[in-house]
Amino acid sequence: MPQHTFVLNGEPVTVEVESDVRLLWVLRDVLGVTGPKYGCGLGVCQACTSHINGRAFNPCCVPVGDLAPTDEVTTIEGLPATVGKDLHPMQEAWLDADVPQCGYCQPGQIMAAVAKVRQAREAGHEISGLDDAVFDEIRNICRCGTYHRIREAVLAAADRF
Repeated sequence: MPQHTFVLNGEPVTVEVESDVRLLWVLRDVLGVTGPKYGCGLGVCQACTSHINGRAFNPCCVPVGDLAPTDEVTTIEGLPATVGKDLHPMQEAWLDADVPQCGYCQPGQIMAAVAKVRQAREAGHEISGLDDAVFDEIRNICRCGTYHRIREAVLAAADRF
């Protein structure tokens, strides 16, 4: 069986699985990282949203064989380390705004929000002035419908990291 090496939450890991196994299953079933949730397996619900090299992506759609040894995968478990704290500012804002209800989609929502704020910053946008179009690009599905609180949390956290 082939071996695949990549960086996960700041640490190099090597797994021995077939190249076509989706990264979500490698994370959850092989490495025991359960923050990214399985929702649809098609990249539609985005419950598994994580970061690869700082950009949001859906590990349910990426075969582990597509990763290079230098690729850095960050899941919700590794997000606080990116700012050197116990919780990332986005996670703190999530709690402050009382966003979670069932919580299932929250890791993916937070990861998507962090990536979107970073992307907006790189494009030179004022975070406090994020308009609806930017929030519309965060396409994670929340069955509980806490979208207004998600927006509040993103705006509250955007200037803290």
